Amino acid sequence: MAGVFVLDKALILDRLGGDEEIYAMMVDMFLQDVDNTCDALAAALASGDATVLRREAHTVKGLLATFSDDAGAAAANLVEQAARQGEIAGLGDAIAGLQQRLRDLATA
Repeated sequence: MAGVFVLDKALILDRLGGDEEIYAMMVDMFLQDVDNTCDALAAALASGDATVLRREAHTVKGLLATFSDDAGAAAANLVEQAARQGEIAGLGDAIAGLQQRLRDLATA
């Protein structure tokens, strides 16, 4: 996955029409749920259920895109597409990378 993510608050606020309250709410919701999101990704992979993994990867793609992490969203999209094709073997490193990306975002 591409380099370390740097949160661009100005870009995100621009997308939100400058609404600091919505931004604060989004960040708070993300921080409250980041561990659950990481756990859900791992559980989906461990279950071997491609449909569940596709759904979890899609959720992560949206979360990362919301925070303007284009590289992270692209990586989640690759996992989503692989799962859509039922090709989940060998995605362990990709899932670990997404989990790290989510944790990096939580500390940005």
